[in-house]
Amino acid sequence: MSDVEQGPDLPPLPPPPSTESGYSTSRTVRTGDVDPQRRLRLDSIARYLQDTAGDDLEAAGHARTDPYWIVRRTVIDVIEPISWPATVHQQRWCSGLSTRWANMRVRLTAEHGRSPADSEARPDGLVETEAFWINVNAHGVPSRISDDGIATLASTTDTHRLRWAAMTTARPDDLPDLDQPGDRPHVLRSTDFDPLQHLNNAAYFDAVEDELLHHPDLLRHRHRAVIEYFRPVAPGSTMTVRRRRSADRLQMWMSVDDHVAAAATVTRWPDARRSG
Repeated sequence: MSDVEQGPDLPPLPPPPSTESGYSTSRTVRTGDVDPQRRLRLDSIARYLQDTAGDDLEAAGHARTDPYWIVRRTVIDVIEPISWPATVHQQRWCSGLSTRWANMRVRLTAEHGRSPADSEARPDGLVETEAFWINVNAHGVPSRISDDGIATLASTTDTHRLRWAAMTTARPDDLPDLDQPGDRPHVLRSTDFDPLQHLNNAAYFDAVEDELLHHPDLLRHRHRAVIEYFRPVAPGSTMTVRRRRSADRLQMWMSVDDHVAAAATVTRWPDARRSG
């Protein structure tokens, strides 16, 4: 298997070393987090991950020593869907690191409540995630993680020489021009941008959710969503989306000024559901 994601036979994300490992928190799923079918959306999950990362930094005392991080990749495995109403428990830990970056796992488990629309109890939700975070300085340049930060991250993993390996293709090689019939615009809103004047990482998943409206079968099974960020997107940019469906996989490329800013895939496992 190459460095690029190759279809439904995808390896599962590594489990936590123990139920006590890392940082834990809980939150309530709100109606603004879900789609009309009450499913917790991918962009909402991505925002949960960002909020939990910030809370983890504060709790560990590293908000001063290692305050700046950027996300290079986000992986979301929907094992058993989470829907509203629910309480989500999040466990966050490091599953691999180097001196300047780390893979951070977050396991989301949900206890579903009952609503008048439920004819029977829904199974507990389970979503596994992993994000590749890069430590940067105030100017956005990759920088060494502090000694204290490395000590905290290393306490939950034996992988201390983590290397980058892409899980998406950076551009559709067989369609080199990024302005073709069938490409569609994606409107960027002022609320999509963060204090650094960059498109928020979670906002890219808005484009993925828009596309999934045309591929509901992917959401009816266990599925993996992967997005990799290649370059920042500034306010006032015009984004174009190219997409391609092949069997159990949807591929997407989000371009700005003829350059791919991010690539995403959504892949389903046809026969897989939560077990055990």
